[in-house]
Amino acid sequence: MTILDATTPDAATTATPGWTRVCRVDDLLVERGAAALIGDRQIALFRTYDGRFYATDQIDPFSGAAILSRGIVGDRGGVPTVASPMYKQVFDLRTGACLDTQGKEPLSVRVHPVSVRDGDVFVRIEGDHR
Repeated sequence: MTILDATTPDAATTATPGWTRVCRVDDLLVERGAAALIGDRQIALFRTYDGRFYATDQIDPFSGAAILSRGIVGDRGGVPTVASPMYKQVFDLRTGACLDTQGKEPLSVRVHPVSVRDGDVFVRIEGDHR
């Protein structure tokens, strides 16, 4: 598992207020997740086969474990997804909605805007989920 730290001075450079540089595009493997820390927020970053980038909270809402970056990245009818490695719930990477609750009450994962500029990946954390 790749863990990226956006708290170092070089990595924390922002091109636009509110956006945090997390890594280079080439640091993210296609169809694999990477964990990153932005301030005190753990996020999971994903790069899909079609070249798109997504960010969610790293915490699996069903188990409470920081594991979503280790999930299986996939696609359901054109919808980019990640399946939690813990209990196998599947989340829409665009909205955070749970597409397969595995028989539990539906919960969602928070998603964050991602921007790519000059080969760098930026994430914006909006508000607080608590």
